[in-house]
Amino acid sequence: MSVAAELASLPGVVAAGEYSYRGDRYSYKGQMNDDMARMAAIMCRATTMSEHMQMGMLKSFCPDCASEPPKGWIVRGPGFTVCNVANVFCFLDNSAASVNEVMALMMKRLGDANHDLV
Repeated sequence: MSVAAELASLPGVVAAGEYSYRGDRYSYKGQMNDDMARMAAIMCRATTMSEHMQMGMLKSFCPDCASEPPKGWIVRGPGFTVCNVANVFCFLDNSAASVNEVMALMMKRLGDANHDLV
């Protein structure tokens, strides 16, 4: 089973997907249409690229801070949360999902992903 399918089966997960680092392909499972999934993949790819740039800048100022490589990011809003590890994203309903459960699964499956492609 794919990571996106595993994530999509968790309680409170609205949708999960995967995008290519080149930005030309994506796949998803869950309660979103193709247009929404395309926009989600673009947003997550852009945020991941920004995260890597910011960590590179931090490393140049503090080479011994042990801040690299970044593993992922989380953005939490009033109703929904977006989690991203490597090139996999997950949208959660805050009232029904466990961020800890989702992130534990993502880190277990994707924590050792190669970040050289970013």
